[in-house]
Amino acid sequence: MKIRNFSIISHIDHGKSTLADRFLEMTETVSGRDMSDRFLDSMELEKERGITIKLQPARMKWKDFILNLIDTPGHIDFSYEVSRSLKAVEGAIILVDASKGVQAQTITTLNMAKKQNLTLIPAINKIDLPNARVEETARELMDLIDVDRSEILEISAKEGTNVKDLLDEIIDKIPPPKEKKEDFRSLIFDFERDPYKGVVAFVRVFSGNLTKGEEIELVAVSEKGEVKELGFFNPRLQPEKVLSCGEIGYIATGIKEVDKVRVGDTIVKAGSHVDPLSGYKEPKPVVFTSFYPKNSREFSDFKKAVEEIRLSDPAFTFSPEFKEVFGRGFRCGFLGSLHAEIISQRLKKEYGLELIISTPSVSYKIEMTDGEIVEIKNASDFPKRTKIEKVLEPWAKLEIVTPQEFVGNVNKVLETLKGNYIDTDYFSASQRLVIIYEAPFRKVITGFYDKLKSVTKGYASYGYEVLGYRHGDLTKMEILLNKEPEEAFSRIVSKDEAETEGRNLAKKLKRLLPRQQFPVPIQAKVDGRIVARETIKAMRKDVTGDLYGGDRTRKDKLLKKQKEGKRKMSKEGSVDVPQEVFFKIFKEGE
Repeated sequence: MKIRNFSIISHIDHGKSTLADRFLEMTETVSGRDMSDRFLDSMELEKERGITIKLQPARMKWKDFILNLIDTPGHIDFSYEVSRSLKAVEGAIILVDASKGVQAQTITTLNMAKKQNLTLIPAINKIDLPNARVEETARELMDLIDVDRSEILEISAKEGTNVKDLLDEIIDKIPPPKEKKEDFRSLIFDFERDPYKGVVAFVRVFSGNLTKGEEIELVAVSEKGEVKELGFFNPRLQPEKVLSCGEIGYIATGIKEVDKVRVGDTIVKAGSHVDPLSGYKEPKPVVFTSFYPKNSREFSDFKKAVEEIRLSDPAFTFSPEFKEVFGRGFRCGFLGSLHAEIISQRLKKEYGLELIISTPSVSYKIEMTDGEIVEIKNASDFPKRTKIEKVLEPWAKLEIVTPQEFVGNVNKVLETLKGNYIDTDYFSASQRLVIIYEAPFRKVITGFYDKLKSVTKGYASYGYEVLGYRHGDLTKMEILLNKEPEEAFSRIVSKDEAETEGRNLAKKLKRLLPRQQFPVPIQAKVDGRIVARETIKAMRKDVTGDLYGGDRTRKDKLLKKQKEGKRKMSKEGSVDVPQEVFFKIFKEGE
């Protein structure tokens, strides 16, 4: 079978999209007149940020062979996108920047490829740069994937140097798809909505063939449809008569309800009794944050925008939420902090919305005393302590690549995560280390990357893999304003850090909250105990300023009356927190 299905694995900004451009040019898939930089990055934000966010397939022809490329993101937050592409291919190019060497997110994605038993082709990119360290990078790759030096290609995707040799390597080394003439089965690895054709599913065919007009069924939801159109990615949609085993293409299903289609589902011919394809995992958000429109009158536009983004990004989830100070909004789930940042920027740039965004948090599982397990994504949902048997939180395995000279600094940052050291690998060629560390994921998503970059002068990189849930000595911390709880400031904290976190937040609120006519105590409360307190002094009016003459008793009488009035206001008064205070707390990080 003269088909080769492959992907490109690389760290962010190592030249993957540029290499995809050269492939499209050299195979004459896209004419020079239509070509543009980062051609497969279709979103405006992708071109602006210089990163790939959404996977894109492309079908090319080279020396009588069909090459199906699925261009994937490089950042670990989009590993879900990468996993979808790896499931649909037989091989992958490991692309490494010669000036930077192997970096952490390449290692993380490479481990995913190894689990799929994919054939790997190592390539060193950007050899034209004056600071290229080709031999050092080659030795790192040899340590990483156990290959001979002669098997590592040296290319410049920008200049096109040796890119044709890489195309030949794809044909020579990546195995063809296994030919299976059984009943039709195809894996959905992505989809988009078309107002006329219904849901257009992006598929990899694993057996049999399909033609236009046939009736199909989505196995997971038992939903039937009719093939309105099918074809290949050239790289735009190109209609064809048939999709056969081993090919990557699209199927216009005719199904109008988008929520019926799931990435990872199997499409079969209606009436056929075949098992679904296995081994594919649905995306599971691990980071949660709340989005509210700054202008509450824009909620309907905000809701429509969120729903549209969900159609193009199955890993993004949302559910309604209401806070009296903000109005209506959504509690949103993401694959990581960058994923959350990208979605917020899309809402701003593509839909013109200004948002209030809460600090990212993770989900927790709580084992109750009656044996029930409850999953919560917000501190306000934390049950009463007397009903809790055990609190579980997600942990992550980190792989940090750093120059040896910064190891001490990196270890100090890791100590703040309160996790477990696992192992260290050493790249002798470049005197860099790979530190493997496990830590609570809540610690990783709040400022860890910025600290890591700061202590290593930008030279370190990291990737992560969410491991699962582990027991944590956690509890809920409440913030009381004038002895009344303000639920928006509640959070789940480690018991041994509750006092420090409570003190820090109380100080921030003292700085940000406006003064009232009465003193306002700010208290952090954990398990019924006050662990931190600050007080905002009352505004004071000089009630004795208009007095003239007389003895001291007149002045004392007015001051006593003022004091009694403030005491009464303190008992009966409430503190209204301005919206900008919530916004500043969220922005600075709780």
